[in-house]
Amino acid sequence: MGENADRSGIFAGDDPFAIARAWLAEAEKSEINDPNAMALATADPDGLPNVRMVLLKEIEPSAFVFYTNYESRKAEEIEASGKAGFVIHWKSLRRQIRARGLVEREDGPKADEYYRSRSLKSRLGAWASQQSQPLSSRGALMAEVARITAAKGLNPDRPPFWGGYRITPVEIEFWADGAHRLHDRFRWTRSDAASQWNVERLSP
Repeated sequence: MGENADRSGIFAGDDPFAIARAWLAEAEKSEINDPNAMALATADPDGLPNVRMVLLKEIEPSAFVFYTNYESRKAEEIEASGKAGFVIHWKSLRRQIRARGLVEREDGPKADEYYRSRSLKSRLGAWASQQSQPLSSRGALMAEVARITAAKGLNPDRPPFWGGYRITPVEIEFWADGAHRLHDRFRWTRSDAASQWNVERLSP
């Protein structure tokens, strides 16, 4: 692993996921809304990018996990390429994390567990919403929610078209605001998920 003598303080450590968890824990104390919000980037078959906000739900020992509808546009683009990138920006900390890498589904017991932890309205909403598809009116959506509520009851199972994605990065960049726009940036890179990380400082 490449090392820099000045990679200390908030950048210190040999595990980028531990650093990310520490930064998120700090943000949870200072960000007003959704400290786990991240801008997720994918690309369509023509290479035209799409970016949207999603909620990061877990930082695993070697991956970042979020949940969505598998029939959404983001899911279609992920399934086609197997790749995605994201950025998390915390204004309160003046820091951000960027990452990109390979993506696989989290479609087992962990997804079931997270689905059960959501509010009932959110669980029913996951069933009712055909995410990214045209919708005639909000009234039509609410009518579908009512229909699903009557059909599924108070303890609906996780929809087969809804679950998680795990992003295993091959690149992570930690950025912190610096005086006079002389920011601190450290980029962690590796050739694949089994390789060792290399760390280098980047010019602001």
